[in-house]
Amino acid sequence: MLPRLHIFNAPKSVAFALALGALFVASPQQAGAQVTAFKQAVAETGSRDDDIAKFYRAQNFEGVWTGPDEIHQARRAALLDALRRAGDHGLPVARYDADALERQMRNARSARDLGMIEVEMTRMFLQYARDIQSGALVPQKVVSAIKREVSYTDRAELISGLLSARPAAYLRSLAPRTIEYSNLMKQKMLLQEQALRGGWGPTVNASSVEPGQSDAAVIALRNRLMVMGYLERSNAKTYDKSISAAVEAFQKAHGLEADGVAGSGTIKELNESIESRLKSVLVAMERERWLKKERGARHILVNIPDFTAKIVDDGRVTFETRSVVGANRSDRPTPEFSDMMSHMVINPSWYVPRSIVVNEYLPALRNNPNAVRHIEITDSRGRKVNRSTANFARYSARNFPYSMRQPPSRSNALGLVKFMFPNKYNIYLHDTPSKSLFNREVRAFSHGCVRLSDPFDFAEALLSRQEADPMGFFKAQLRTGRESRVNLETKVPIHIIYRTAFTDARGNLNFRRDIYGRDARIWDALQKAGVALNSVQG
Repeated sequence: MLPRLHIFNAPKSVAFALALGALFVASPQQAGAQVTAFKQAVAETGSRDDDIAKFYRAQNFEGVWTGPDEIHQARRAALLDALRRAGDHGLPVARYDADALERQMRNARSARDLGMIEVEMTRMFLQYARDIQSGALVPQKVVSAIKREVSYTDRAELISGLLSARPAAYLRSLAPRTIEYSNLMKQKMLLQEQALRGGWGPTVNASSVEPGQSDAAVIALRNRLMVMGYLERSNAKTYDKSISAAVEAFQKAHGLEADGVAGSGTIKELNESIESRLKSVLVAMERERWLKKERGARHILVNIPDFTAKIVDDGRVTFETRSVVGANRSDRPTPEFSDMMSHMVINPSWYVPRSIVVNEYLPALRNNPNAVRHIEITDSRGRKVNRSTANFARYSARNFPYSMRQPPSRSNALGLVKFMFPNKYNIYLHDTPSKSLFNREVRAFSHGCVRLSDPFDFAEALLSRQEADPMGFFKAQLRTGRESRVNLETKVPIHIIYRTAFTDARGNLNFRRDIYGRDARIWDALQKAGVALNSVQG
């Protein structure tokens, strides 16, 4: 009869892992048999996963977790601790099930049991490492418009890293090491703590509240702003200047028109629950794991629901402008991806995308050959088509043989400059003659590209690294009226992201509307994977 394995005799805690001991055997023959049983269990259990099987073959099927020595104890303790803290990162705790792993350890009675535990710990480590490094979800499986290529560390490299480092420190190092991720994690904890204290109190039961007003709605507004941190302690019963200033600060942090008046849109955002905000933060943390690459010392950041484009230098925003993004229609939302901006085109022609040609312009041409006169129609050899002799009525979307182009001009759909990072989605940043749209609070109107409110200043900021007089150089090119390409001597990384929760330079939370409903779908997928809010209140 084999002796019992002395594994767990301590109270239920991470300290259990430290009690996992060696096999106590009565003879060398029994020792050899148990080693063989352990290795057979490792080989059989590990064979279900090619990477794990390959690793243990190279190890001669020896364990890295279940031995009696201090390094094995340290690995066990570090892994169990990390799995128990996975919820701090908004990861699906149930996916790792540290409690089940502990029960398996406690109930081990044979070398074979120990071998199965060994492989299970490696499997859980690899799952956790991948999730915390690169996300618990595969983005394109949840939202097809997320074109981001998530990078995954080779699994053999993960195991090698663990074996060559201090286990606890290595496991801590796996999470994104960006300032944004740290800020989001901190804000998540603050929101959870506030939820345990009762949330933000009663909602404001009014369609709107205006300066000078004195009633129960003002008191509810005042109290909610105080708890949220936008207003100092106050006994005001009238909507005074201090409340107006607090409302304005709240509006700025939520992408609203900052007029200090609590209109219907502001009230709606004020009444959002902590639960709702926590979901946004957890989704933002998952998105940050997808974008774990170096963004670049200088990079361009376009946040779709924030309707902004920014130039960031060494972590500091040095330029910012309003943007218009793709409309919320099936064929128009702006996709998410990263690329390298290589050049700008001054006085650009607009080569009309095929989808616009056949879906919007061709129907008009069928009715009237002289429709959309500002657009040139050209054949496959680039020759201008004579509208008076062309029979557009004979063509369908499938067989329309012509291309369409709008020559450079102030009325050109691209305005007077476009900024290029050639990509298969045909997305770029550009000027626009439709300036009034930048005054809107929600600016989702384009066919997918990103329009800039201040394109000339954006061009100047980009050219400042290579021209002594960047604006002078730009305007000289502009005055020619001719289409010209200007290469950026150093390409600039551009990241088109989608964040409804993000932090500012001071680490404070900002929220934006989920204009395409993408974050709602990501949250649903996270929840199905096992992510929980840990019972919060509004």
